[in-house]
Amino acid sequence: MATFKVCVRNKRKDGFYPVYIGVTHHSKIAYIKTDKLANEKTLGRKQQVEDPYVLRYCSNKILEYAEQLNKVDIAHWTVNDIVAYLHNGNADVSFSDYARKHRNRMIDAGQERNARNYELAYQHLERFAGTTKVMFSHLTSTFINAWIKSLEHTKRAKEMYPVCIRQIFKAAQIEYNDYDNGIIRINTNPWVKVQIPQAERPEKLAITPEACRAFFSAPIPESKFKSPLPELGRDVALMVLCLGGINTVDLYHLKKADYYNGIIHYRRAKTKKFRTDGAYFEMRVPPILQPTFNKYLAEPSDEYLFNFHERHTTSDSFNANANIGIKRICEAMGLAKEDWYCVYTFRHTWGTIAQNDCGATIAEVAFAMNHSAGYNITRGYIKMDFSPAWKLNDRVIDLIFFTETSSSREHPSEENSFTRFSPKYMIHGSAFFRGKLLGEIQDIGFSNVDEVITKLFGFVPDHIPVRSMIQFKIENVDKQQMAVYERMKTA
Repeated sequence: MATFKVCVRNKRKDGFYPVYIGVTHHSKIAYIKTDKLANEKTLGRKQQVEDPYVLRYCSNKILEYAEQLNKVDIAHWTVNDIVAYLHNGNADVSFSDYARKHRNRMIDAGQERNARNYELAYQHLERFAGTTKVMFSHLTSTFINAWIKSLEHTKRAKEMYPVCIRQIFKAAQIEYNDYDNGIIRINTNPWVKVQIPQAERPEKLAITPEACRAFFSAPIPESKFKSPLPELGRDVALMVLCLGGINTVDLYHLKKADYYNGIIHYRRAKTKKFRTDGAYFEMRVPPILQPTFNKYLAEPSDEYLFNFHERHTTSDSFNANANIGIKRICEAMGLAKEDWYCVYTFRHTWGTIAQNDCGATIAEVAFAMNHSAGYNITRGYIKMDFSPAWKLNDRVIDLIFFTETSSSREHPSEENSFTRFSPKYMIHGSAFFRGKLLGEIQDIGFSNVDEVITKLFGFVPDHIPVRSMIQFKIENVDKQQMAVYERMKTA
């Protein structure tokens, strides 16, 4: 058990002694400083406090401390644990202060972009609460749910902001609560009764090669400025498209040391902290981009490769201004507002054209766009050859800028073109259930797939349960085309 004693320690220069309450536990001593003072007249021979007013105050504090300790099991606590509990055990903790400390720690760890999301989250929470001094006791499930409801009209924030707040809350619980010793400073957990909604899936932003050609050939809107935003937007879009869909934050932070032998070397800011290979990548600068590339080179004395930082204080403002410029071009082109492009449109477009129109696999596209592609560990072990990404980038650029090829997405797929055919063609059809051939036909006179399937359903026996799935293989013998379909047995 802990024992308490009123005492003084060292004499101050003004002749007074600060009064302490000494705490003894497991033969160790610690001190809790009070706001009371004693002098030589109010001290006994053995430096004992004899001032009745000071003793009365300290006695009341000792009674409070004893009552606090009676509510917890202190058998395995140290004396310092007891002092910390008595100082803070009943004090509410400021969520706002802790959230800012958590954000600063993220910045110190090199997670500036994520830290910005956390900052936006707790600032929105504070605006909803009407105070910049939100306490942990305020964060009840009712309050949190009401705040989340206020976000329901957002697309992404309704999930991202609550997740950020929950992460801050959990970090504080780990830091402030000592569950082994029963020291619980944050004694609520609202998240048990909180359902965080899912963010809306972003629309596919990619545009066709034809739309790309139209955008990059569109006249730049007239401006009185020497370096208008539409010009910046167009040039940044071209950089993104011609460098394998590189992110603007990576363009902004490129240093002169990152560019040599015609190749840029960088670590993707978004994922470098979480990948074993540090999200390292190399991309060759294609000839079509070289004039634009040189246009934005920084002064020789500047450590940065480009001069973007001279006009834009952060990568976020750089990205925002590039987006404004792109939208002004879209407006001048007469595009509907809901169809206007942004920087990310051209990253999506690069990946989509590479896969749909250049025949690249998903893994090849992911590699060229500096995704881990499911091989995060492997990439941490081997020395990568980045030339396949350069070759794929060249193919994408050639298709967009040096051909009139239309997007394959604008044409019906082979399956769709197969659904109807001339009755003069010879059609061979087969029906299967669990891999077993039920029957087959070969004849002319069919106009579409449904007519063939209807005919094949005549081979499906009665003992096959209703709602079972039947597979059909249909071949156009004359055109050497084949397609597979699946239908449910309904009767």
